[in-house]
Amino acid sequence: MTTLRFVRSLRVTAARPGTVNFELDVQKHHTNRLNILHGGTIASMVDLGGSLAVASRGLFATGVSTDLNVTYLNSGGKIGDRILAEVTCDKFGKTLAFTNIQFTNPKGDIVARGSHTKYVTLAWRDPQNIVEEINKLK
Repeated sequence: MTTLRFVRSLRVTAARPGTVNFELDVQKHHTNRLNILHGGTIASMVDLGGSLAVASRGLFATGVSTDLNVTYLNSGGKIGDRILAEVTCDKFGKTLAFTNIQFTNPKGDIVARGSHTKYVTLAWRDPQNIVEEINKLK
């Protein structure tokens, strides 16, 4: 049930082909024993954010993770704080999609950054893909 609460807490604030912005208001279930944003919450947002960036390029199924990296630079905040994220799909190939994400606080301080690589070969076969339609928007 925690996963569902986590996803429901995210708000997408902007989306365009290859880039998605979202935010999270830190709640108790996002924190560690010190009542600050848990590193696992940030790692989960790297994972989810990478999938959102791939989806923004037109894939309905977003593939499977092959690599996920997180670098923590500052505290993500405490209960009641907001964390902002911008994720980009930097390379979108027939086999792999490479994404990068940066997290900031409302003052603009970088909190963390991450990368997420996804294997997308099988995802290209999904009949619900809209890659061609997305490419027309560019």
